[in-house]
Amino acid sequence: MLSQVAIHPTHPHFTQARHPPLRVVETMPTPRQNHLLAALPADEYARIFPNLELVPLTLGDTLCEAGRPIRYAYFPTDAIVSLLYVMEDGASAEIAVVGNEGVVGVALFMGGETTTSLAVVQSAGYAYRVRALLLKEEFFRAGPMQRLLLRYTQALLTQMAQTAVCNRHHTMDQQLCRWLLISMDRLPSNQLTMTQQLIANMLGVRREGVTEAAGKLQRDGLIEYRRGHITILDRAGLEARACECYAVVKKEFDRLLPE
Repeated sequence: MLSQVAIHPTHPHFTQARHPPLRVVETMPTPRQNHLLAALPADEYARIFPNLELVPLTLGDTLCEAGRPIRYAYFPTDAIVSLLYVMEDGASAEIAVVGNEGVVGVALFMGGETTTSLAVVQSAGYAYRVRALLLKEEFFRAGPMQRLLLRYTQALLTQMAQTAVCNRHHTMDQQLCRWLLISMDRLPSNQLTMTQQLIANMLGVRREGVTEAAGKLQRDGLIEYRRGHITILDRAGLEARACECYAVVKKEFDRLLPE
């Protein structure tokens, strides 16, 4: 079973989040809604398909814990997962996000069995998971799956590096715009369920800073924020307000990965 960050003693900053129900969908998501799985040739897809298990992901689910063996890799279809680094005192900051463009659990095929980061569901939805051993076996076949996963890992490293630069050198307004755009790229709609406190925890800043930045964006007609629900009203305006970090990350993902 998936564990909940909200009840983990070292992560009290998630306890304020209620777990909303999953979005109601007319049909269940298919594996090919994940871009990596969709890019596989028919024979490789047919080989891995029987081993894929559809699982619901709710806000706060912990998929991978720092220092613990990774049991499954997750291919999100419409959920978003945050990769967080958590300090000894419980403070945290997001280093990357994973959505339908990627996979959670890259340490499995990069030579390690564990990771120093924490993978936590940021936006509820679904994912297909596969057992760690099976993914490693597929990777070491040295076929298209391996090439896709390596290119994805390169793009993910770019996102991590750019996040570090952004958090160090850019304003709170710019950081929030980057974060919203990257999150929205991985969602099927222009709406995100997320409290300002949780956004602050992801960015590693004070809630007051997020409140002020979100207020500016709302007054300028770029977003609408109501009771933990954020709606993007003017994406072009949001992109214009963001720093170059969003464009750098998006360009690298577009260059390395298929649509």
